[in-house]
Amino acid sequence: MLKTKQKQILKVSKNQKTQISATEKDILSSRPSAGKMYVVAVDMGYGHQRAAYPFIDLAQHGIINANSYPGITPKEARMWQRGRKWYEIISRFKNLPFFGTSAFSIMDSFQKIEPFYPRRDLSANSRQQKYFFNQVKQGLGKELIQEFNRKPLPLLTTFFVPAYFAEYYDYKGPIYLVVCDADVARAWAPPNPQKSRIIYLVPNRRVKERLQLYGVRPQNIHVTGFPLPKENIGGLTQSVLRSDLASRLYNLDPKATYRHKYGKLIEDYLCPVKNIKKPNRPLTITFAVGGAGAQRDIGILILKRLKNRIKEKKIQLNLIAGVRNDVYIYFQDEVKRLGLVNSDNVKIVYAEDKMSYFKVFNKILRKTDILWTKPSELTFYSGLGLPIIMSEPIGSQEIYNRGWLLAIGAGVDSQDPQYVDEWLFDWLDSGWLAEAAMEGFLDSPKMGSYHIENLVLHGRSQDIEDVHLL
Repeated sequence: MLKTKQKQILKVSKNQKTQISATEKDILSSRPSAGKMYVVAVDMGYGHQRAAYPFIDLAQHGIINANSYPGITPKEARMWQRGRKWYEIISRFKNLPFFGTSAFSIMDSFQKIEPFYPRRDLSANSRQQKYFFNQVKQGLGKELIQEFNRKPLPLLTTFFVPAYFAEYYDYKGPIYLVVCDADVARAWAPPNPQKSRIIYLVPNRRVKERLQLYGVRPQNIHVTGFPLPKENIGGLTQSVLRSDLASRLYNLDPKATYRHKYGKLIEDYLCPVKNIKKPNRPLTITFAVGGAGAQRDIGILILKRLKNRIKEKKIQLNLIAGVRNDVYIYFQDEVKRLGLVNSDNVKIVYAEDKMSYFKVFNKILRKTDILWTKPSELTFYSGLGLPIIMSEPIGSQEIYNRGWLLAIGAGVDSQDPQYVDEWLFDWLDSGWLAEAAMEGFLDSPKMGSYHIENLVLHGRSQDIEDVHLL
């Protein structure tokens, strides 16, 4: 029996022109006034639950994690835990000489994404797919689907395995699968994709074309964009997003280099240039580690190199520990060691559960100028007008996310963090990061949550325009 999980307590350390496309008007004008769906994620890293978060208000029983929901059988829990445990261990030890790199390469080959070109039939089953489908045939997900079938509702999942077992165990409602990366491995399509009824909700055209190479029928794929947090968008008019971007452009372009060169573009798509004023906060950088806690050392190196500017209140640095207490303690110890424990310009963000973490993280992004992270699902947050500085990709899918972000011009590769106090300010003076913020706003899909909600609960769909195939 599915039980409702008790919410945990969150702990955290310290007038515009609007242009909406005809497509968005048509899709969003008839949003459902009521309705519920089952929203199923998995508790592995952050990406799959982050993609589910925008639908929490519509989720029957809240967000359900297929690998850790209250009432899951011990057998199923063990089946899930094996894969998650090894992924986190290997991700954290990836940077160790030889052993870490070799171990990660072996694991990553399991979820490898083949080169897209030349276009060819890629429908042959993969090792990853066979592994998970065998788990399904042994009973993975059966009890959950039996429970859902007591009251069939649309089922929205952000990971392919729940879509597998929903179809295998004859779920009576429609099955929707949200894709969380800019390209995907063969495992995202079931063994017999031509016969599958799974409906794919994908972030870009590349994923649609990729799934077709895997054998998925075109009519079962909708390009919706990634589901971004609604509180950072502001509905049909994108009022919150536009206001936040306008307030950050000054900090990203302190010498007005970008504004002088592209003032007409800003006025056509955002607001009058004269309305861009200096905000009542310093340049704000948010550094986010992944769910496995990898790359935490980069955050502290940034802190060290920008220490003087932080003390002078010229920079605000947010260190995002997420739900990892070990990362939180590590950040806390280093901040103390550097003599910044009493600084209002350093914040460590930690929460005891992921839904609470997403809520506070989204709030912090509203006053963030630069998001520094690996190219995970946060790649798509460039649509919020956030320039993204990318640390090294971890895994095949992040390599493709990086390529997509570079293609639309909304992100840049990090230079050596040891010299961030030099290159970062060269980038700001040139207006390069302001340009990245605008490119993300213009070219990265923003309305995915609304598109998905309208399709799943109201049956309306029209693929968004997306010309970026990388």
